[in-house]
Amino acid sequence: MNSTELQHKAFLLLLVAVSVAFGTILLPFYGAVFWACVLAIMFTPFYRRLLVRMPKRENLAALATLLLCLVIVILPATFITTSLLHEGHAFYQKISSGELKFSTYFHQAISMLPPWIVNLLDGAGLAKFSEAKDTLSNGAAQETQLIAVEGLKIGQNTFEFIVSFSVMLYLLFFLLRDGNILFEKIRLAIPLHPEHKRHLFSKFTTVVRATVKGNIAVAALQGALGGVMFAFLGIPGAVLWGTVMAFLSLLPAIGAGLIWGPVAIYFLLTGAIFEGTVLIVFGIFVIGLVDNILRPILVGADTQIPDYMVLISTLGGMVLFGLTGFVIGPVIAALFMAAWDLFSSSRQAQ
Repeated sequence: MNSTELQHKAFLLLLVAVSVAFGTILLPFYGAVFWACVLAIMFTPFYRRLLVRMPKRENLAALATLLLCLVIVILPATFITTSLLHEGHAFYQKISSGELKFSTYFHQAISMLPPWIVNLLDGAGLAKFSEAKDTLSNGAAQETQLIAVEGLKIGQNTFEFIVSFSVMLYLLFFLLRDGNILFEKIRLAIPLHPEHKRHLFSKFTTVVRATVKGNIAVAALQGALGGVMFAFLGIPGAVLWGTVMAFLSLLPAIGAGLIWGPVAIYFLLTGAIFEGTVLIVFGIFVIGLVDNILRPILVGADTQIPDYMVLISTLGGMVLFGLTGFVIGPVIAALFMAAWDLFSSSRQAQ
């Protein structure tokens, strides 16, 4: 091995080592860095429009774009949080006062079930309300300490959240202002064919924008529709359940149905045929159609990812990365498909 090859391999080893070290340093703030990049991709077009109106004032344009991000994110979050606290308190008061009598609802539901299901529940100790309550209470008691510990962690991690949020905003400002320069450096540094780099970068930005805009729009609309229907049917905590449906709607096809489906079944079992039928029809033909029509238009049409791949990648991403995974999962799936398409095309060309 000559001196030049040794120096080249040593430099590559150094490059890998410092890259891994730098990644390890950023790991505690990976969420802040990731969302700063996502928001930069989403709001860069707006930043460029501002820059056309105020040329050579990059700092002011980036600051104005950053303020827009804050308004769009913080105001809805504040409204939803306030509503959730109000709904949660009202729900708790109804349970404490006895207005919501779960024993009555339980007996009504059991009486409407077929005998074979009742026998199965009886074998599990869940056919009588007192037994079911004891069984569930024993399980809940084991989780109480865990919930308390997690609540304590949330309180302790408030400072970390503030730091991460500040890091995200700080990094977002510079990504908006200097994003083109940084992107060009990354593009030149990656040792791939120029056409392959162009295709992969284009796929990445397209999937990020389509996934964030499409999924959030679909989730917000499904949650709002579900909350309105719950309020129309007189179901307590409509805002609370609407928000839960919005979060679950991030899961394609099955999301909101995890909430309205059991409620509709409960209505039918307890003799509220009208309410149950209305909720099922509305859930299938209104809430369901929002997912079946808008999601392919807003997400699938741009990403060109099959629906089953979107579902699997979203579920896997959320399992591994939490809420952030609803973006990371489809992005990885899209890059996987794009990379293999490029590989297949290269093989065919050869």
